[in-house]
Amino acid sequence: MQDDEPAVAGREFEFGDRDFRRVCELIRSRVGIALNEGKRDMVYGRLSRRLRTLGLDSFREYLDRLEQEGGDEWQAFTNALTTNLTSFFREPHHFERLKQELSERLDAPSIKLWSCAASTGEEPYSIAITACEAFGTLNPPVRILATDVDTQVLATGQRGVYPLERISGLPEALRKRYFQRGSGPNEGYCRVNPALQRLIEFRQLNLLAPRYDVSGPFTALFCRNVMIYFDKPTQRGILSRLVPHLAEDGMLYTGHSENYLHAADIIQPCGRTLYRRAGSRA
Repeated sequence: MQDDEPAVAGREFEFGDRDFRRVCELIRSRVGIALNEGKRDMVYGRLSRRLRTLGLDSFREYLDRLEQEGGDEWQAFTNALTTNLTSFFREPHHFERLKQELSERLDAPSIKLWSCAASTGEEPYSIAITACEAFGTLNPPVRILATDVDTQVLATGQRGVYPLERISGLPEALRKRYFQRGSGPNEGYCRVNPALQRLIEFRQLNLLAPRYDVSGPFTALFCRNVMIYFDKPTQRGILSRLVPHLAEDGMLYTGHSENYLHAADIIQPCGRTLYRRAGSRA
């Protein structure tokens, strides 16, 4: 047993304070996530699966191997520790506002939108549906970039297949228009309309990267419920890299529990959890 933690009954692997601190330091340096003490059991549960998969006996052994060899295990480590809670049309007032914004651009030849914490795809598909509704067509002049640091959730989004209960709260008209109900071996599942998939590019992107290789400017940039995992300096750094990709009249959509009073020189509020570039005349 490590000398910095008493034994924990029932645990399969040794997991001391030193192990937890190392995990916190590694995930913070890798993707900026700040884990607190309350996440200790979550960390143990999720990373224990990696130890079993790799046939390792302790967290110390796993973390040593991760730091020494890295490779693909860095992505598995990141995927294990990122939290992905999402749903279709989460925070519906955002999509009402997006529809209004798009309806004012019906003559635009091309509009770019970005979901930068796309998770399993519900957010970018909600954006795509909103665009189709605003333009009255399954082929609106819209391109949606959907990015996330977690490759597993991106793969789920790209497949576009969900349990039926994920869309049970949507109006029947939207369910019929934008989802295909599975049958036989796919009973209990639905697939998004392929027209929606054609509007979206799913791609991995780490918000901690020094620069974002994206092609804007974006009329709407959704960065919701992800900044809560970062400290204030990290938030400022991310905002300073995101905002230059906004169109002059573009809008940043943020989570209901996030506020950016500490970044008033970068973005300014323009509605309920909505922001524009600081100094924007839009």
